[in-house]
Amino acid sequence: MKSFTPVVLLGLACALGLPLGAQPDRVNGRAFATRSEIIAQHGMAATSHPLATQVALDILKAGGSAVDAAIAANAALGLMEPTGNGIGGDLFAIVWSAADKKLTGLNASGRSPLGLSREQLMADLKKLGRETIPMRGLLPISVPGAVDGWFELHAKYGRLPMQTVLAPAIRYAREGFPVTQLIGYYWGISVRNARADKFPGAFLDVFAPGDRAPAEGTIFKNPALADTLTRLAESGRDAFYRGEIADRIDAFMQANGGYLRKADFSGHTSTWVEPVSVNYRGYDVYELPPNSQGIAALQMLNILEACDLKAMGYNSPEALHLMIEAKKLAFEDRAKFYADPEFSKIPLRGLLSKDYAAERRKLIGARAARSYDAGNPALQEGDTIYLTTADAAGNMVSLIQSNYRGMGSGIVVPGLGFAFQNRGEMFTLRAGHANDYAPGKRPFQTIIPAFVLKDGAPWLSFGLMGGAMQPQGHVQIICNLIDFGMNVQEAGDAARWHHDGSSDYDNPQMTDGGFVELESGVPYESVRGLMQRGHSVRSGNGSFGGYQAIQRDAVNGTYRGASESRKDGQAAGY
Repeated sequence: MKSFTPVVLLGLACALGLPLGAQPDRVNGRAFATRSEIIAQHGMAATSHPLATQVALDILKAGGSAVDAAIAANAALGLMEPTGNGIGGDLFAIVWSAADKKLTGLNASGRSPLGLSREQLMADLKKLGRETIPMRGLLPISVPGAVDGWFELHAKYGRLPMQTVLAPAIRYAREGFPVTQLIGYYWGISVRNARADKFPGAFLDVFAPGDRAPAEGTIFKNPALADTLTRLAESGRDAFYRGEIADRIDAFMQANGGYLRKADFSGHTSTWVEPVSVNYRGYDVYELPPNSQGIAALQMLNILEACDLKAMGYNSPEALHLMIEAKKLAFEDRAKFYADPEFSKIPLRGLLSKDYAAERRKLIGARAARSYDAGNPALQEGDTIYLTTADAAGNMVSLIQSNYRGMGSGIVVPGLGFAFQNRGEMFTLRAGHANDYAPGKRPFQTIIPAFVLKDGAPWLSFGLMGGAMQPQGHVQIICNLIDFGMNVQEAGDAARWHHDGSSDYDNPQMTDGGFVELESGVPYESVRGLMQRGHSVRSGNGSFGGYQAIQRDAVNGTYRGASESRKDGQAAGY
């Protein structure tokens, strides 16, 4: 066997663009890539569970659209990955319509109960000895928007009947499926939390059969969810928002001190929105406007565009320092301005202005800042799953859906088979703040799908779940692809950073600079370089999100799919 000298290995590392000290362990590609991209002509799906990916492909092969496949996969994930999503949560999506040659966005997030006044909420919190909305229980529950999102998307872009689209998830719910490794790990944590909380409802009955969380490899069934999905397949969205399901939720909430009522469900609507974008080095990067946090990624990209990241090098201390400081700046604006636009005037145009980004960029110094103030953009004017699908006609869907923390609120209405989200926890209780609690209001949302166009044509549908990690992750993916020349799989597998401690809805002012977590693939030279610049650096594990992507190769008429190694998922095509 031929051996290599250290000099040769260093030359190979440089040729492959690897950090110093890394040795290539693939014949081609970068050392950190777990596998090659998936390439296919007719259709593609990338989700965080292999069986959900196969469900999406089956729908595509049966003549379904990318939207049909996305709904089918989302329904399957609600069963198979209840630690991250389900029909008790919210949904956001960006759709590329090949026929219309345009992007459309859908905000399918729910609102707070109309019958829960701010005064009543404060009184309930006082009884609990709290000053903030709790993570679990009845108080953080808002109206689930995902089901309405499915039917809105299907009405506009679907081809197959919903009975066909939901059939795979219904079958898996009745017959069972094997629990995968990472999902099983988080499932166990959620069950332990539920035992400690002792909330009313059927959470443990549904998700801990035999009084234990299903371990990796065991078969899990959810017949109650199968019944609920069957009602939706047969009777449509009104079965959830105006019919028997809404009646059962109303009765449960009244009996147990909750505030959601049938009127909250019957009055719920999703909102079709225009995605917003900035141009980053010739690529138009799209996110959805608030109440979600997607524009934080766009603000970061605007700040970074004037910096020569490519010359600095991937995961160099210079590039990492600039990216982390850009995140801090964007998150100060996020903490102040992002909220439900029906309740607050958001200076969106100013926040995304290149001139505003230039002013904010001037605040970045040679050392890590301990604090930043939010800007004045008005002067410039205006736990979660991610999946993506693409069909033979060229339609593409970028979809994200969530229960928020883990399995959400921990509240399950007996007989329905799903947990309610706890998204209402994200309201602040600071009077006058843009995201202050009010009845019938959408809380600030962390879940964000993304899309990139090049010269007006689809180039990338992608997302990266994980709370406040999401905009940071979006920026890292874009920089990996555009600045550092990675392919779509490498861009997701590459080592990440995650800054925490910025001002937030529950952390009013950052005064210590926060801290940055680094994955083990970041070279020590960069770790030391960040520390010398005044950053508080920690090693991280599990807080770096989960990425899926489909890239369009217009030259060859193919799709390139990627599913990163941090999740149980799979990208596949045909």
